Amino acid sequence: MPRINHSALVIAALTTTMAALAFPVWSYADRSGTGVSNTAAGTVNTQWGPLTASDRSLIVRVRLAGLWELPAGEKAMEKSSSATVKEAADHLLVGHGDLDERVRKVAAQLNVELPNQPNEAQQGFLAQMDGAQGKEFDRVWASILRKAHGTIFPDIATIRNQTQNTLVRQLATDTNQTVLDHITVLEKTGAVDFDALANGTI
Repeated sequence: MPRINHSALVIAALTTTMAALAFPVWSYADRSGTGVSNTAAGTVNTQWGPLTASDRSLIVRVRLAGLWELPAGEKAMEKSSSATVKEAADHLLVGHGDLDERVRKVAAQLNVELPNQPNEAQQGFLAQMDGAQGKEFDRVWASILRKAHGTIFPDIATIRNQTQNTLVRQLATDTNQTVLDHITVLEKTGAVDFDALANGTI
């Protein structure tokens, strides 16, 4: 009768157990779900086309824009006495309200995790608005928002041009139209400090 090597059995059992524990970690890492901290992950395939790191970044940035620009619009409605500033604020509220609804739907379809609060820089923008009053509020408000929209505008066009994902392309198209509208109404307020924007002091 052959002798049983108990040490070999123990080693084999431990090896099998470790492999079983490691497999779920490996298989999860290969999934298409993308958390906020994982937006630099590689391209994954979806039923709407490839989803790249740049695509995911745009989705997150559109969500972040709504998280601080909607409160910014509300602040202008409360604090400004300028009709043109209030008109621009209304465009922000309507535009980002619609975009936020769309981006949350797209993110759910593509399994992209979204943030739920503005980032640190955006919270700083809102704090600057809180600290300003009267005409200075209008200047700070319009200038900060004009700079933010001008910064993201070329990035949206790049994603719109490069993406192969139909959901992201449509989101980029909608975002592009909204941002251009907001740039236009912000400039019509007459409150944008273009010198401060050029000097980098806003």
